[in-house]
Amino acid sequence: LMSTFDEIYVLDLHGNSLKRETCPDGSPDQNVFDIRPGVAIVFLIKRRTGGSSRRSSRLQHADLWGRREEKYASLQEHDWKTTHWREIRPASELYLFTPRDAALFDRYSHLIKVTDIFPVNSVGVVTARDALTVHWSPEDVWRTATAFSRMEPELAREAYQLGKDVQSWKVAWAQADLVESGPTRDRIVPILYRPFDVRYTYYTGRSNGFLSRPLFSVMRHMLSGGNIALVTSRLTKGEDFRHAQVIRHISEKICMSPRTSNNGFVFPLYLFPDGDRRSLLTGHEPPERRPNLNPDLVAALAKAHRREPAPEEIFHYVYAVLYAPTYREKYAEFLRLDFPRIPFTSDPELFKKMAELGERLTELHLLRSAELDPPLARFQGGGDGKVIISGKKGLRYDAERERVYINPTQYFAPVPPEVWAYPIGGYQVCHKWLKDRKDRTLTLDDIRTYCRITTALSKTIEIQSAIDDHYPGVEEVSLDAHL
Repeated sequence: LMSTFDEIYVLDLHGNSLKRETCPDGSPDQNVFDIRPGVAIVFLIKRRTGGSSRRSSRLQHADLWGRREEKYASLQEHDWKTTHWREIRPASELYLFTPRDAALFDRYSHLIKVTDIFPVNSVGVVTARDALTVHWSPEDVWRTATAFSRMEPELAREAYQLGKDVQSWKVAWAQADLVESGPTRDRIVPILYRPFDVRYTYYTGRSNGFLSRPLFSVMRHMLSGGNIALVTSRLTKGEDFRHAQVIRHISEKICMSPRTSNNGFVFPLYLFPDGDRRSLLTGHEPPERRPNLNPDLVAALAKAHRREPAPEEIFHYVYAVLYAPTYREKYAEFLRLDFPRIPFTSDPELFKKMAELGERLTELHLLRSAELDPPLARFQGGGDGKVIISGKKGLRYDAERERVYINPTQYFAPVPPEVWAYPIGGYQVCHKWLKDRKDRTLTLDDIRTYCRITTALSKTIEIQSAIDDHYPGVEEVSLDAHL
């Protein structure tokens, strides 16, 4: 557009309910139409003829906030000549047609992007048919895989309510993949399905098979069980810029958010030698593994700190930064636009402190930290442990008594309001985890896991405060000029 037109005028009418937009003063902002995405009026003016590639030197922007009737009245009263425009200068690499703090954006754009820190990465696994492919236990997966692989295709389609075939997933292909692989139990692997919600699937690594897109080239590094990975997103919406998880298994594509624009991307810490799929499922951790880290970053840190940090230290440092409230608030606008960028400090002691806090977060979020015992909450009340969603007496939160009821008589407590409301990506963790277990009877392991989740989130809030005490120094003593 900038190469084609001499002048561009963008009148942003806002009203984007997907982003939960409000007016700058906090009052309601409404859409001019009965739709959820925001609306803009754009004038594209081309005065010259010919094929010049000169970029436009004039790009004007204006905002119109408020209720629908107020916007209608303003549009009726003004035209493009009487609108108060503000000239903006869209810059590489995003060329955004919206105003921003130029100095802050310049600062942020010089930070190192996570895709450059961890060069090998990809979106999470695309399952295509979750009801068929993802299950609560290895035994559930095995029963499904063996039964499904032996059925006539149309009978299987009806039995598992699979609907019509699509370009990347077909019943016949899924069955063929199972048969060619065995089926065999050693293909059953854990998969992070939603935050803190580990389930199981049958993984062959072949595309357009039982799983639509298994992303074997990256996910294979998570199959041995001796690895960890960062999961984060790009192009996030709403408040979903709070988007960081750590995993030790493969992960599903929308483990970060139900919005497809907030897909979870996986950044393994270590890369393992090439091998066949079966050898990678044995749980053996080859000694030849190498860090999935940018060597220039490692060299810059080694030079500044006078020692080479361990790969885990760099990972933990990055994880701590992503959970720093100050970092999230300061760069919120930019964290919604692309993969996160990370500020690195040249102060070795500050780097060490941040890495230690990031390690605590990592262990908590993998639910293997000693800090989880004893747990924050307990499961109380008499009943059968069934999660009921519908009705006034189903799943609900009693803020006054800090109780999470799963049915009329049973609950987890104490669960403080800040823990109950805590989000990761687009999910309210404590609610989502239970909601997905609708009509299921919680096992002892389920109960223990939920109590540990509430504890992990409570500790996370405490650690985030400690991270924020150190974070200002990260940007005061920056290493970024050397990267």
